Amino acid sequence: MRDHWLLDEIALTQLYDKRVRAEGFQVWKLNVNTDMTADLTCEDGSDNVVYIKKIPFTDFPLEGVTLWFTDNTILLPSEY
Repeated sequence: MRDHWLLDEIALTQLYDKRVRAEGFQVWKLNVNTDMTADLTCEDGSDNVVYIKKIPFTDFPLEGVTLWFTDNTILLPSEY
């Protein structure tokens, strides 16, 4: 999988950001901009943003994606 970096970002942020780690259920959204930059956000499941990271370059193949993180597992919304 060439886009494993996104999973790495979600997993590693759990280690380094206390606010993210404190959320038992997380909604991660990657929004890719037309200039090939992106915004990665983590929400608490109630549309409250907990974390934002600017991605300076990506060739991610979609305009965006939403992933969920709970119980140390990263899921597609359809898997929950």
